[in-house]
Amino acid sequence: MRYTPLVVCVAAVWVVSASAAQQPEDLVRQGRALMTQGKHDEAEALYRQALRLSPRSFEAARALGILLDLKGQCPEGRKHLQVAIDAAPTPTVRNQATADMALSFVFDGKIPEAQRLFEAVRRQQQIDGDAAAAGASARAIGRVLLETGDVANGRQWYEIGYREWRPLPSQPEAEQILWELRWRHFQGRVAAREGKIDEAKRVLGEFTALMEKRGHVTEDNEIYRWLAGYIAYYAKDYDGAIAQLTQGNLADPFILNMIGMAYEAKSDMTNARSYYRRTLQSNVHNLQAAIARPHARAKLAGVSQ
Repeated sequence: MRYTPLVVCVAAVWVVSASAAQQPEDLVRQGRALMTQGKHDEAEALYRQALRLSPRSFEAARALGILLDLKGQCPEGRKHLQVAIDAAPTPTVRNQATADMALSFVFDGKIPEAQRLFEAVRRQQQIDGDAAAAGASARAIGRVLLETGDVANGRQWYEIGYREWRPLPSQPEAEQILWELRWRHFQGRVAAREGKIDEAKRVLGEFTALMEKRGHVTEDNEIYRWLAGYIAYYAKDYDGAIAQLTQGNLADPFILNMIGMAYEAKSDMTNARSYYRRTLQSNVHNLQAAIARPHARAKLAGVSQ
């Protein structure tokens, strides 16, 4: 068959375009777009295709590991996260992938393993001189322990995280106040978990005063609602908890799950299941999701989704 120059040119463009569509990074990009739409199965197929083309692709391995955690397939997810750790192009990126692995263990309810990896990340951050990141890793350990029932050790790790790093005196006052807000937030939640409701409410009052001093920033209002709702829940004021939490960040799976818990405590399983389902519709792979999703999934086990 004889092609005219125009046909040959068009054919060449098509071949180049088809080839480009098969590049692993392009497949991962498409998969992430599907992830944001909640199309997990379609995203998984693209990530697996990317790994067939490039078995050592950091981005593809990490993306698939994260997705499998969200689907509750954590052991397989960690196999891919290990590939990402081994293929990480820089120490900073390796730390990020290791933290993802720690989260995978939280998703899977394996708290000692998660703590071990968070501590490894923290040690590397200390070696790198990144005190802020090391403090955040300590607080992550504290959060996981607190929310899984180890209140005493949760408090200890939170205190390490907050005391070993705080804004410098030369930094803006707003940053100083934000640090104080987060410190009070932690103190209030720990007091609530310890059953010290009066102390928790006193800390909430201090939080409110600091929030007013900072000018009622939107972010502050969201974390205020979280703290107020959290305290109300552990004070067994479930209506108060629902009223506060539903005015907070409803994109946060931890908040959604806690609203479900409050409705369940009221024996309103219709609303409880609704919020547990919303928890599982979240597509984020972070500490809030790692704590909330397993609980919501367990509550919905055997219930039509």
